[in-house]
Amino acid sequence: MFIEKINTIAQVKDFIKSGDNIQLSDESIRLIEKSNSYINDKVKSEFVIYGINTGFGSLCNTVVPNDELSQLQYNLLRSHACGTGAFVPQAIVKLMLFLKVKSLSFGYSGVQLNTVKRLIDFYNNDVIPVVYQQGSLGASGDLAPLSHLCLPLIGEGEVWEKDKMIPAQNILDKYAWEKIQLGPKEGLALINGTQFMSAYGIYIQIKANELLKHAHLIAACSVDAFDARREPFLPHTHRIRNQSGQQKSAALILDHLNGSEINSASKSQVQDPYSFRCIPQVHGASIDALTYVERIMTDELNAVTDNPNIFPDDDLVISGGNFHGQTLALSMDFAAIALAELASISERRIYKLIAGERGLPPFLAQNAGLESGFMIAQYTAAGIVSQNKQLCTPASVDSIVSSNGQEDHVSMGANAATKLYSVLENVQQVLAIELVTAIRAMNFRRPLKSSLTLETYMKNFTNQLEVPTGDVYLSPVLRGAKSILFD
Repeated sequence: MFIEKINTIAQVKDFIKSGDNIQLSDESIRLIEKSNSYINDKVKSEFVIYGINTGFGSLCNTVVPNDELSQLQYNLLRSHACGTGAFVPQAIVKLMLFLKVKSLSFGYSGVQLNTVKRLIDFYNNDVIPVVYQQGSLGASGDLAPLSHLCLPLIGEGEVWEKDKMIPAQNILDKYAWEKIQLGPKEGLALINGTQFMSAYGIYIQIKANELLKHAHLIAACSVDAFDARREPFLPHTHRIRNQSGQQKSAALILDHLNGSEINSASKSQVQDPYSFRCIPQVHGASIDALTYVERIMTDELNAVTDNPNIFPDDDLVISGGNFHGQTLALSMDFAAIALAELASISERRIYKLIAGERGLPPFLAQNAGLESGFMIAQYTAAGIVSQNKQLCTPASVDSIVSSNGQEDHVSMGANAATKLYSVLENVQQVLAIELVTAIRAMNFRRPLKSSLTLETYMKNFTNQLEVPTGDVYLSPVLRGAKSILFD
């Protein structure tokens, strides 16, 4: 598929799922070649241009002779590839490749066509470079992660062969690919940019949209498992609040409960705890927050974020700051809070389901006292929720001076990205615990049934994983539940 046709998060999701290859249109090829030709002409004219014939960062005033310009770019890739920490998941690295190609395809970066085509070769052949989580300040571009992403172009660094790390040169030999001979600005164009941050953000946004669907189905299961009332989900209350996410959430819960014998039965309680009757207000707020984040990520998907930017038609080379990740850092901090709240209210529902209320036994144990039931499953959820609170401390309010003061304000968007990934994983696990708990509680409501939608949802789950009725080794059950729902 032509890469310029993939412009929304939904299109990215569908494209990844399809397994199709990416390619450049004739127009993208023309724009890339035009900007590359322009840069080569500028170098010959002996203009001094940052990062093309000067040093980098605070060395921006150090002019580099023309016969050393290629070496300048090689040195840049090597010296900046100093990432540490955990490995970036391969799915996110592949998305980084996609985003780097897309950014370069607009023709504002001055790179060679062969360089872009080789990145496409990597993507289409599942050549996944080894990239580390630590090393980016989220401002001068994701320098260290993108250096690791692009080192294999010159036969250096490492790539993944399934789960084994091998030298990049081995892959070049396997496909008979020549090393890319870097030209002026190419190293800088490759490692300046927000593709580490934005790959995390887009990947998590795709997962978050799927998670929201499960969060509403699971919450609806808990509503029936707790024998809660349906009135809080009727549209009347939500219409007068005038919050779109809240209205969407209430409509989803009401739809999921439609036809439930449990929910339509008379209730003795006048009202339910907040964690049940305020599901639309809490889930809906997260919907609205994630809708905002999706807009930011969509804009970044279609952005050019390296430096300097090349404008051949205007005879301009502008050294600006499009690599600064503040907009991503803020939105990913917001996304982390929005997702964490889904786990926070989920854990409260778990707590109420095991509290020995509404005709349910304490801890959902068949023989309370002899058995502990789901007592400690709730502990696990509570511990995860508290970890999320710690992870939600915003990265975007932090900054630190680098490069001798030249880079004096940074976004810390890379830290926001990796923290957000941890929050997502945590929320998935808490929701999985809630579903197992709700199914266990629902068994005490039999022979009454929930709605066809929820009975089918629970049946599809229990066909893959049995929810225990007595005390068992519970960790595999909880971890297996997360895998079934979200992997």
